[in-house]
Amino acid sequence: MDSDIGSAKRILTDRRQPAGPPVRCSRGLVVRARARFAVGFYNACLNPVPNVMNPSVSAPQGALHLMRVMPPPAALPRAQCHQTPGGAHARSEIRNAFTIDVEEWFQVSAFEQRISREQWAGIDSRLQGVIQQILALLQARQVKATFFTLGWIAERHGPLIRQIAEQGHEIASHGYDHRRIGTFSPQSLRADLERTRALLEDCSGQPVIGYRAPSFSVTRDTLWIYDVLAETGHRYSSSIFPISHDHYGIPDAPRFAHARAGGRVMEIPPTSVRLFGRNLPAAGGGYFRLLPYALSRAAIHRVQAQDAQSAVFYFHPWEIDPDQPRMRDIPVRTRFRHYVNLPRMLGRLDRLLTDFHWGRMDEVFRECLSAPR
Repeated sequence: MDSDIGSAKRILTDRRQPAGPPVRCSRGLVVRARARFAVGFYNACLNPVPNVMNPSVSAPQGALHLMRVMPPPAALPRAQCHQTPGGAHARSEIRNAFTIDVEEWFQVSAFEQRISREQWAGIDSRLQGVIQQILALLQARQVKATFFTLGWIAERHGPLIRQIAEQGHEIASHGYDHRRIGTFSPQSLRADLERTRALLEDCSGQPVIGYRAPSFSVTRDTLWIYDVLAETGHRYSSSIFPISHDHYGIPDAPRFAHARAGGRVMEIPPTSVRLFGRNLPAAGGGYFRLLPYALSRAAIHRVQAQDAQSAVFYFHPWEIDPDQPRMRDIPVRTRFRHYVNLPRMLGRLDRLLTDFHWGRMDEVFRECLSAPR
């Protein structure tokens, strides 16, 4: 891991050494260096598993393989059940789900030991400005999205939620105040879901059928959540990330849409890519922001080409806000995950919206959600 990062740095440093006449660096060398550096960062900063690749295959070879095996977009097959037909601007016939987890910068799980929920009301909101940027980007690219929104946000920003809905986007639930599922009993979770759903429906004027657990916190011990979701009128969830991570994930869970609670609720996981016997994240969030854009693009192409499935992408409004207040006295890993590449995020999202065809969760997965139960 450390050798991967060091090797990449040496490659990049050696290119700048004034040894003889200037030599034009090949594109292949640049790609290899970036790939090696990216995989090193992935291992060191994002994933607690020391080696995400098969030991018989070196990390840079794995990253290069991921970027090389992608067929051209025009050759991608059409998904069977997990998409609806695309528009004229689509790069493939497969339509993907573009989602936003609507929460303030101070509500992230990484800060919950530093900022209590009792302090939230006294912190200035930055949500209005960043949501307007997101809406402008979606309008410019003619994309409709799903906004998984906290009930706490709906209580304080009702007109903003109404504006999002009036522009044709789906409003879905992210719980009331970003508590992880493991902190609930079935009874207390039912109350949280009913409260949040009522707030969101009142603000948006549309039915709320989707849910995403805060921090993808559904585990093997909390699979009872799907019965509660069905009882509270939710038809789908996007709450299990089928990867290894230090805060969430069920690595051996199904990677694509599947029925839970006896078919009453569909679980539609955020996207992962299967590579060298492991599920690697390809759904956005910190991975999309911290690693080179080419890796995310290649991973989504791979899912479409090899699995014929729609991708589910997510990010947070605070990820496009480089001027947000900076927390002090937080671990280096947390600081890296939260603050690196914030100024670049909006531009990357624009590229992503251009490179692929996107829509709302309830529309992309309409066929599966309308199947008989």
